[in-house]
Amino acid sequence: MSSDEQPNAEGSTKPRIPKTASSVHDVTAEKPPFGSRFLTDEADVWSQNAWDHVPPPTDQDEVISAALNRQKSAPVPEEEKQKYNEKPAKHWDNFYKANASNFFRNRKWLHLEFPELKAAAEPDAGPMVIAEIGCGAGNAVFPLLQANQNPHLSLKAYDYSSHAVKLVQNNPLYLSPPLGTIEAAVWDLTSSELPPGLEPGSVDILTLVFVMSALHPREWANAVSNIHKLLKPGGLVLMRDYGRYDLTQLRFKGGRLLDDNFYIRGDKTRVYFFELDELALLFTGSPAPAGSKANNTVRVVEEADDHEQHSDSDPSARSTPLTPPKSSENSSPGHATPTLAEVQQSLSSLSMDASSQASHKTGAVHPILAGDNPLKDRHPLFSIEQLGVDRRLIVNRKRQLKMYRVWMQGKFRKL
Repeated sequence: MSSDEQPNAEGSTKPRIPKTASSVHDVTAEKPPFGSRFLTDEADVWSQNAWDHVPPPTDQDEVISAALNRQKSAPVPEEEKQKYNEKPAKHWDNFYKANASNFFRNRKWLHLEFPELKAAAEPDAGPMVIAEIGCGAGNAVFPLLQANQNPHLSLKAYDYSSHAVKLVQNNPLYLSPPLGTIEAAVWDLTSSELPPGLEPGSVDILTLVFVMSALHPREWANAVSNIHKLLKPGGLVLMRDYGRYDLTQLRFKGGRLLDDNFYIRGDKTRVYFFELDELALLFTGSPAPAGSKANNTVRVVEEADDHEQHSDSDPSARSTPLTPPKSSENSSPGHATPTLAEVQQSLSSLSMDASSQASHKTGAVHPILAGDNPLKDRHPLFSIEQLGVDRRLIVNRKRQLKMYRVWMQGKFRKL
């Protein structure tokens, strides 16, 4: 079987539809991006790795309520919270010592979600400085370095885990970069000092991939302030992180809840699950555009994303059912990809279904942002280039399981 064919539930094959665009719904855009995969027949759900813009599960509200009630009935005791917040870098050191560089997949999806990174690595891009904060074992910076064609590209990689930085520094690509330069160092994004050897206002692009969620809410303001200091005027922040009511949040058991939407994992690392308004308030001082409240589309995907394994989830937990859209009367059953007219008709009906199924429980903004935000007098620090939600159903075709995931993604331009 070729790599472009996948077996469906009946054992037959269909050509694999390539992924050519981001699946993040930008809250400033009227329509979801095209170049993605559309599901028009429920029977096809197991024939592809990914389907875009599928309505959310009908029982998701009940799943959320049950999970939150279970967690709130047995939170982390007050007397134990301090030990988890005192030295977070130590717990990440232990994590990387136990998992080395084999835990996360390389983030090769970055070129689709953040084409700005690809553009910076083009031969004629000129001098560019890209800083990855929370670099871990280098799963984002090394794919970029490997694909780089820009001799003037300078990559900076920082993490507050000294063991993670050692993994980066011992990588063959670090020791002998094919083109451009790379430098890694230990640095805490929430510290009062900037990274060693990096001047204020010297970074063109700064990436934050599953980083802000590892911080305590009281550390957010200092982190954003440091990000602002590092970037050049007009510099760009590219971020991706966990979204409110993601599967990993709902699977946390008793004794894990530190604060609302803030948890401690089994390995003692922390994770927060964001709302769009929180990210908008952090970077701009204003809530997210209204479009974020209306969109509730989901995509179905089989591949696990980075950090998916890093949770307290039980892989045998019950799956979340899928409510598929009805096929268009004019669609051809032999077409794996619908026509533009079929897509528009399908999306129109999905939009109405999604609105009726939307959760009444849009998560509250954290009190730190709702009250006297330390950055309040300095905003706006950034403008929004993109801010959206990536909602998916992770599909395990072998076990016929579907699991609901939510990620946030943003691009913020320094003013």
